[in-house]
Amino acid sequence: MSSLFVPAIVLWLLWPAGAAQSPNAVTSEATRTVTVERVERLTRVVTFRGQDNVIQSVYVDPKIAAFDDLKDGDVVTVRYIESVIVEVRPDAKPTGVLDSTDAARKAEGEHIEQQLKMVVTVETIDPQGAVVTYRTHDNRRVIRAVRDKRLLEGVKPGDRVEITLTRARAVSIARGGR
Repeated sequence: MSSLFVPAIVLWLLWPAGAAQSPNAVTSEATRTVTVERVERLTRVVTFRGQDNVIQSVYVDPKIAAFDDLKDGDVVTVRYIESVIVEVRPDAKPTGVLDSTDAARKAEGEHIEQQLKMVVTVETIDPQGAVVTYRTHDNRRVIRAVRDKRLLEGVKPGDRVEITLTRARAVSIARGGR
């Protein structure tokens, strides 16, 4: 796995939370202005670099005609679907970022572009549910803002949680935007 994907998953790890009985899941659309790095016509995958220098790839649905005109170096605004699942796993050991894309594709289909997982230990959650502190597998202490408070429902300090980030597909691509 490219070290450039690590910052992307770390951004999502700001949501280490999960319910004791069932996982918390949030699916959302993300919109970013990016530079096209590579276009894979056969598989309909576009790899792009964002302003934060993070490289990411998304599958582009055949219904999106703009894909046919993309070329390396184009600046575009891409809107894509991502989901985050946070599940309390009391017996899990903290892990680094693990790429589970192949298993996800077998279970859910080829539309899955990337799936990453990580287990962390929650240390604190602020009373408003906007910030969480956790420890990683290598004992680093990380403090992150939480984008969606639903991911924290049922989570408490001391819980080990597994975070799963899944990037599925682009829903629109438009020229320009910077």
